Amino acid sequence: MKKLIVLTAAALAFSAPMAVFAMDHDSMNMDHGSMKMEHDDHGDVAHQEIVDGVKATFKVMSMKEHMKAMKIEMPAGMKETHHIAVDFKDPKTGKALTEGTVKVKLVGPDKAEQTKDLMGMQGHFGADFDLSKKGKFGVMCKLQLKDGKVRSSKFWYTVK
Repeated sequence: MKKLIVLTAAALAFSAPMAVFAMDHDSMNMDHGSMKMEHDDHGDVAHQEIVDGVKATFKVMSMKEHMKAMKIEMPAGMKETHHIAVDFKDPKTGKALTEGTVKVKLVGPDKAEQTKDLMGMQGHFGADFDLSKKGKFGVMCKLQLKDGKVRSSKFWYTVK
């Protein structure tokens, strides 16, 4: 139960800034006092493609760096090291597609597998994964958006 509370608190702490970014999504940048932040600076764009009429953009963000930037300590015992976020858009209109189900399976360099359902989070879907090992991770995503079509995307992500 304690671990669940810690993981929930970490997920909420991590998703709060994403809500702020989503509110100003159209301008793609925000002014925070003297510091200007670009929306696309949060996490590495790991992969982008158009899958059966839907533009999918995958980002990988270090939890440690993100929480440090927010001046929040990483919860003790948290094994997830990275947040994987994916947003889906209509490539013609640029409109965000935020309704549906998304599942990601990671296969690590040691062949260990992690499979999670991604949660809807203010304009994107996301979940936390353990990418603590260096090497290539196979990322496989299955998604079913509001239109009912099942789509998939696969790519490699290298942790250095």
